[in-house]
Amino acid sequence: MKQSIFCLALFASVSITQADAKENSSQLAPQKSSALPAHLTTRLEWREFPKLNYDNADLQGQDRAAILRVAADETGTVTQVKVQESTGNKKLDDLLVRAVEQAKVKPFQQDGNLISTIGYQTFNLDYKDRDDSTAECIYHFDSKNWLKQQNAKSVPFRYVQQPRLNVPRDELKGKDRLVRFNFKVNKQGEATQVKINKGSGIYALDAQVMQALSNTQVDVPKKLWFFKKSRLKDEIHFKLDKCSAL
Repeated sequence: MKQSIFCLALFASVSITQADAKENSSQLAPQKSSALPAHLTTRLEWREFPKLNYDNADLQGQDRAAILRVAADETGTVTQVKVQESTGNKKLDDLLVRAVEQAKVKPFQQDGNLISTIGYQTFNLDYKDRDDSTAECIYHFDSKNWLKQQNAKSVPFRYVQQPRLNVPRDELKGKDRLVRFNFKVNKQGEATQVKINKGSGIYALDAQVMQALSNTQVDVPKKLWFFKKSRLKDEIHFKLDKCSAL
């Protein structure tokens, strides 16, 4: 009889301990919730920005623009994409839809709960006139940190390789442009959660910078790993009078 009572007490103790552990765990991590209404936004935040891959010829001689309505669940997985405003070219519309479907939205958090998101994403696709002399030079990812790194100066972090970026001068639309951004680095040394602090005024240019930086390998000093919430900062200045020949 005593042995039975002891076993019951031990079982109850283990059950309570497991319940406490689950309760503590739930307090530490945001909970997914499908019961809450979706977060509505006019400008989506992306964990993985849509990767566009199209030819200049697909634009058929003119600039194109589109607005897509995007729905994502609590994990950031895209569940539905609709063309709100078309480019006027079904092939391009389908390309944009596929790119968005494979991207990841940053989940919205409300009172410790991750909830689904519905928002809109604008795309501006600029046609590059090959006969235009202003398109005969391009800008690369020559950021402030990268240039210091190339000149062997002290930097807070190092790009393992120069991120791939090719921006024709005509995309600046006749003005110098500045893009300031920040990002985090995961345990694999990849740049994640890229955010634009100061945009260039041209959405397509900002998007190219974000896409170039996403998943880029970054070498961070070990001492910075103690500050996991900190974000690394950098900027690129696109100047009309400083452009590399093709």
